[in-house]
Amino acid sequence: MEIKIKSIHFDATEQLKAFIEKKTEKLVKAYEDIQNVEVQLKVVKPATAMNKEASLNVSVPGSKLFVEKTCDTFEEAIDQCVDSMKVQLTKFKEKMREN
Repeated sequence: MEIKIKSIHFDATEQLKAFIEKKTEKLVKAYEDIQNVEVQLKVVKPATAMNKEASLNVSVPGSKLFVEKTCDTFEEAIDQCVDSMKVQLTKFKEKMREN
């Protein structure tokens, strides 16, 4: 599984990148055939609370799954994205079993 991290209009710290990789690697538990994960981080203007936006694009055979969250911190946004993605992957896996 390949993990790409894009930070738009700012540089993500190594600590944040490590956190993202650690979290996204857990998605394999929900669905083992993930081809790649693309993480986009963006600071939404104006600079208010709840201005950190994170999105996950997960490629699985025959489909792409997407989730986006906006929170106070990137860590919180990534946590929520990964949780939602786990739910999507589980549903996708069940759908594949039915076919």
